[in-house]
Amino acid sequence: MSSIAGFFHCNQNFQEHPRLYRPCLQKMNEVQKHRGTADSSIYLDIHCGLAFNQSVSADPGPYFCRKNGRLYGVMLDGILYNSDELKQDLSSWNWTFDHDSDAELFLKSFLQYGFDFASRLNGVFSAAILDFSKRECYLYRDFFGTKPLFYTFSEDGTLVFSSEIKGLFCYPGLTPKLSSNGLNEVFSLGPARTPGNGIFDGVFEVLPAHCFIVSPEGIYQKPYWRLSCHPHEDDDKTTIEKISFLFQDAVERQMKGSAPFCTFLSGGVDSSLVSAVCAKILRKKGERLTTFSFDFSENSRYFQSNAFQPSLDRPYVDQMVSFLDSDHHYLECSQETLAQKLTDSVIAHDLPAMADVDSSMLYFCSLVRQTHTIAMTGECADEIFGGYPWFHKTECLYADTFPWSMDLRPRQALLRDDFLESLHMETYISHAYTASAAQTPICSNDSDLTVRQKRIAWLNISWFMQTLLNRMDRAAAYSDLDARIPFADRRLVEYLFQIPWEMKAKDGIVKRLLREAGRGIIPDEILFRKKSPYPKTYHPQYEQLLKKKIREILSDSSSPVLSFIDPSKVNRFLSSPSDYGRPWYGQLMAGPQMLAYLIQINEWLTLMKL
Repeated sequence: MSSIAGFFHCNQNFQEHPRLYRPCLQKMNEVQKHRGTADSSIYLDIHCGLAFNQSVSADPGPYFCRKNGRLYGVMLDGILYNSDELKQDLSSWNWTFDHDSDAELFLKSFLQYGFDFASRLNGVFSAAILDFSKRECYLYRDFFGTKPLFYTFSEDGTLVFSSEIKGLFCYPGLTPKLSSNGLNEVFSLGPARTPGNGIFDGVFEVLPAHCFIVSPEGIYQKPYWRLSCHPHEDDDKTTIEKISFLFQDAVERQMKGSAPFCTFLSGGVDSSLVSAVCAKILRKKGERLTTFSFDFSENSRYFQSNAFQPSLDRPYVDQMVSFLDSDHHYLECSQETLAQKLTDSVIAHDLPAMADVDSSMLYFCSLVRQTHTIAMTGECADEIFGGYPWFHKTECLYADTFPWSMDLRPRQALLRDDFLESLHMETYISHAYTASAAQTPICSNDSDLTVRQKRIAWLNISWFMQTLLNRMDRAAAYSDLDARIPFADRRLVEYLFQIPWEMKAKDGIVKRLLREAGRGIIPDEILFRKKSPYPKTYHPQYEQLLKKKIREILSDSSSPVLSFIDPSKVNRFLSSPSDYGRPWYGQLMAGPQMLAYLIQINEWLTLMKL
């Protein structure tokens, strides 16, 4: 975990004004210090300024080297899981190495193989590469957008970039502004975001699997890799064997590093498989795996079973702890802490986030970081194996909209009529959906049904998975925890995308291929457990805390969210029974999470002075 930030202009001489630009770089580091608490550095050159925060588990930076007398530099937030292979390949081209660092491998791979070198990588990264002689800046982002990287331009055309949005506004003259486009992202699509949209006017995010380039010849963004489509030719047995290999290889690769290591263990099939593979590898070294599970105070007393969350996790966690013989820690979050951390979640994202689904993860990560630096998680299995309910419902398949937020009424119910009319919410959503759906990789002979199945898989990878990757990165980064996600391994995603749905859900078994690939790794009772998502609280005290905060917002005429919500509608909502079984986003964001989301929007507008 690290943070990168800086600025670049082909024709500017920043060294002429060190008293202006050095404090700017220092401020960029200060506001992102949580992403790398071990060390910080700044670098000011003629055409650029660089700011870098380093975590305990990260490479030092920036890294510089010369080729044919020309100077190059790189800042890397991320980790490469195929560093051994990269080093071997580069050595065959007579490259030598100054350090055992991924940043050095990243830069020298770029120098050897050119722009699309990143397609050779296995890892997660956001990076800035500088070619000082040619006055060029390259911003790279990993395949699925695990690591964030935002950018904007100042009035004089200076490129300003940062791991987090807040770093951009440290640059002189840049202030946050919000227009109808950003409001639609927050109210119509949120907590999802259109890929590349930075919400604020003029703020963008480098697209996953893309490089954004600024040079004397111009400014452009282009992909170095695309998810493609081709016929799946492996039989069922071979398919399962390959999935098992790719998954276990991804886990083993991501165990890279010497820092204290652990896994998140929910008792579900995804995290249990990750933990079991880690435990097996550690056991061979004579080491014992440390695991953590998360829940909320008194959740066993107030839990309400529903179609989206059928059972409590604790009994299954207990079973897995016994099976793994792990050093396990049960972490709990109180209702007061959950409500308080909503603000921290906004600070971590610089945006409204997934309400308490996000703030609870942020809190749990802070507890884990007290003893561990690296955590392996089970995120993203549902997106690639088809674990969510919308993969299996005909009405979702043919809805021609985002399947995780098909009902817009909860979003619209609390908004002012004039604001709702100005949003043109349905039109904005339809445009975002249509533009993204049109990018679905398909084969020429795919039937209409196959195209729709691939489309829903593509939307999950490019939208829903991106939201969860954002959540995991920001929640972990807020406490300088390095969270790793083996199910987001590019090879695994590529292979699974080609597999026909009839094979993925054969005999109606949800996530069948993962369960078959996991046979013998974990007990069958866990392996074939019905999906139960990340936990949330059902404690009435939490709702009361949210309602109290909402009433305070309504009673304060300076509350910025009042420009968008209708107090009479909100008061009616506060007095109506909560419905946990009808989420308005994903599976977990239901009635109480709508209140928490409004609180986050108000906090965000206040913090950003919008």
